[in-house]
Amino acid sequence: MLLVVMAALCGLVPATTHAAEPVKIARDDTALDLTATTEIYTNEDEAFQVSTAAGADGIRRRIEVRASSPTHQGDWAVFALANVSEEQLERVIVAPHFRLAGSRMFWPDLGSQRIIAITPSEGFALDRVSSPDADVFRITLNPGSVITFVAELATPNLPQIYLWEPDVYKDTVNAFTLYRGIVLGIAGLLAVFLTILFVVKGTSMLPAAAALAWAVLAYICVDFGFIEKLITITASDQRIWRAGAEVALASSLVIFLFTYLNLNRWHVNLGYATFAWVLGLGLLFGVAIYDPSIASGIARLSFALTATAGIILIVYLGFNRYDRAILLVPTWALILVWLFGSWLAVTGQLDNDIIQPALGGGLVLIVLLIGFTVMQHAFAGGAYQQGLFSDLERQSLALTGSGDTVWDWDVARDRVVTSPDVSVALGLAPGSMHGPARNWLPRLHPDDRDRFRATLDVLLEHRKGRLSHEFRIRAEDGHFHWLKIRARPVIGSNGEVIRCVGTIIDTTEQKNSIDRLLADAIHDNLTGLPNREVFLDRLQSALALAPGGDVVRPTVMAIDIDRYKQVNDSLGIAAGDNILIALTRRLRRLLKPQDTLARLTGDQFGLILLSERDPAKVADFADAISKAIMVPINFGNREIVLTASIGLVSWVDQQESASSLLNDAELAMYRAKRAGGNRVEPFRPAFRTAGTDRLQIETDLRRAIERRELSMAYQPIVRLSDGEIAGFEALMRWDHPRRGSIPPTEFVPIAEMSDLIEPLGMFALERATADLSEWEKAVGDAPIFVSVNLSSAQLISTDLYNDVRAMLAKTQCDPKRIRLELTESVVMENPEQARLVLDKLKSTGISLALDDFGTGVSSLSYLTRFSFDTIKLDKALVNDPSPKRAVLLRSIIAMASGMEMDVIAEGIESEEDGEELMKMGCAYGQSYLFGAPVGADSILRLLKERFPLMKRA
Repeated sequence: MLLVVMAALCGLVPATTHAAEPVKIARDDTALDLTATTEIYTNEDEAFQVSTAAGADGIRRRIEVRASSPTHQGDWAVFALANVSEEQLERVIVAPHFRLAGSRMFWPDLGSQRIIAITPSEGFALDRVSSPDADVFRITLNPGSVITFVAELATPNLPQIYLWEPDVYKDTVNAFTLYRGIVLGIAGLLAVFLTILFVVKGTSMLPAAAALAWAVLAYICVDFGFIEKLITITASDQRIWRAGAEVALASSLVIFLFTYLNLNRWHVNLGYATFAWVLGLGLLFGVAIYDPSIASGIARLSFALTATAGIILIVYLGFNRYDRAILLVPTWALILVWLFGSWLAVTGQLDNDIIQPALGGGLVLIVLLIGFTVMQHAFAGGAYQQGLFSDLERQSLALTGSGDTVWDWDVARDRVVTSPDVSVALGLAPGSMHGPARNWLPRLHPDDRDRFRATLDVLLEHRKGRLSHEFRIRAEDGHFHWLKIRARPVIGSNGEVIRCVGTIIDTTEQKNSIDRLLADAIHDNLTGLPNREVFLDRLQSALALAPGGDVVRPTVMAIDIDRYKQVNDSLGIAAGDNILIALTRRLRRLLKPQDTLARLTGDQFGLILLSERDPAKVADFADAISKAIMVPINFGNREIVLTASIGLVSWVDQQESASSLLNDAELAMYRAKRAGGNRVEPFRPAFRTAGTDRLQIETDLRRAIERRELSMAYQPIVRLSDGEIAGFEALMRWDHPRRGSIPPTEFVPIAEMSDLIEPLGMFALERATADLSEWEKAVGDAPIFVSVNLSSAQLISTDLYNDVRAMLAKTQCDPKRIRLELTESVVMENPEQARLVLDKLKSTGISLALDDFGTGVSSLSYLTRFSFDTIKLDKALVNDPSPKRAVLLRSIIAMASGMEMDVIAEGIESEEDGEELMKMGCAYGQSYLFGAPVGADSILRLLKERFPLMKRA
């Protein structure tokens, strides 16, 4: 119960609140806005005292009202009404739960119950009229009465309070209900229609448009109060639903903008940004449950930001002629108008009862326009998919797809237009290249201006043909672009050219590619130096000028870097390339403009020296080059010192060509390398004969291997204890048809420098095993073996193991009777590879011998790493005249015996030396003292004499 205490004041007791001024009501006043005249009091006690408005008698009274709800926060509203008519008036007081106008942008007022109860200064508390959207109270005003009303507020905010004539209020509600029903029906139909369209067509923009339509429908259902007719919700739940609807509206607009404009096509980061944006809005659904105002404020801000971002994207993509952006302009313009109206409403600058339902209708109109827009894309491609378009349309599509620019020259008006505008591609202001054709001339390359003008003049004069012209045009940054015009004239009725239409394309990349290919064809990719072909061409040009006098007297130098392969093997190819670049820079500093430096091969440079003619100065220049190369190079905290072998030749013969002069320089360079490198070798005519002999020997050797002209000789290896033959060393012989016998020391190095050493080595191995097999058949199981030398090329070959196995299977020779001899240098070239190959060979039963022991850089550690059975002492060690010879030999033999290795001494010159070695423990000896190398037939006769009984046994 409300307790009402009224007392006559008569000025005796001062009032704590001011008396409300009454609002005069006449019979014709059907609707009055009491918001401005209503006084709000917040944070008061549950017992609220107020002075009433002065009655007809002029007396002000004081009333006290107590709160009827235990949840009341002490917020009150006071207003007074005065019936100035002579009739009793029936009115209703209406306070809407939610009002968009004045709801604020941030932390908006999302609506709630406004008035709990209203107490008049006369009579009982007012009766509440049931209404889902507002707090409605019925009042009766007697003629001439002045009544003060005290409203108990549920919240401190009272956005609006109206006094309505009941019938008028009912008619107004019915009118708004009809409007809302129409808008709601249209929104529902649009949502269903776009959803069905998505199911039928399935393009990505349709579900986004349908989602936006459903979000608008949800917002209207909440805003128009339709949601309360579907489910039962409280006033606090209504705030959550309203905030959720605004979040859904903001999210669906972002998704639609991204999907419709296909922003991921333009930049992948736009996809990431949109995903993060939508994810953040999705989290607002959870925020809406705990604080709807915060969620609604952020959603309203997101909607405004989306509209702003949409403006920027549509303008940018529209200027790039993106058709979707252009079609979205009307819709987005309406969105901006709607957004502006919403801003005026929520900030209170536009305050009336029509703005809220009008904004709801505006949302439906936006969805309607979006529906029309997406339908154009949904059905526009049908004719094209079926091929139902004309040749003109086909040509237009092909031109658009090619990306070419249309070049249109209106000859009659002398105006050139390009579409898209070529000015933008050149970095110029838009439209700069539009206008008279002569405006293009200042920007053309000076070498192309006359040709461009002449081409257009010829086209106009002949009035036929096609225009195909390439030219260079300067961009704003100063660089020239290559453009190519292909066009044809259009002839008017008078027979003159009235227009010239075609395409213009930028061929800068193609031209640059061609230039790069041409540069790569004549220059070295690593150093940028001319290659061999350009070097010979320039040398030939210099030789053509040389006979004219002493002004031009070219000197050619061939420069080869010593031990460059070792640098590549130890430091890697990248380090080798960097070293070549560094050397190139050094050599270039020594040259003058008329000189030429070129890279001929991997580590070989060629130099044409024209700046010096005096032989002494040429020699000094060559020394300067050698010293420049020898300057240490720091790479990877290491100091690398390189040397060079330089061959030089000066022009003297007028009949000499560029290639022959370079060959002479290379011959001198090879001679410098064979002499140890790090030297300058002038060319001498005798070098040609040596080089020719070497090539001839290589050719003859290749033919000798194919024709089996090589033979084997065998030198005996005897036991020092009894002088009996223990085995033979196979030595190759070559009886040349014209030159006679050629020693191995001459043709084996040539074979090693070419690709002949492997077939040569396999020939020796096959011939030796075949001869051993014949000897075994002739004399039986004689205790002899055959040693065959193995080269480094064979050792690193992956086919050696398989070749040896095939050879043993073919000859049926006992592998224990075969020994393979290797020198220290062969093994140490690639120790790991050698160990793997030798272990595999050892597994076949073949014995291994280390030849020339004591002559190389001996490393005793590899005697334990490699499975050698025999050590052969070099004759230089055996015949050493120094007094320490005996001590050294005794130590080596003792070491070999301790490691269970046999020892063969080479080059024994006397029987006393043999006896001495035998006493030291050396088991075998090999030298001309025991026999010279002889052929296989002589060995067979010797074996039959030495082992006469073995065959019969």
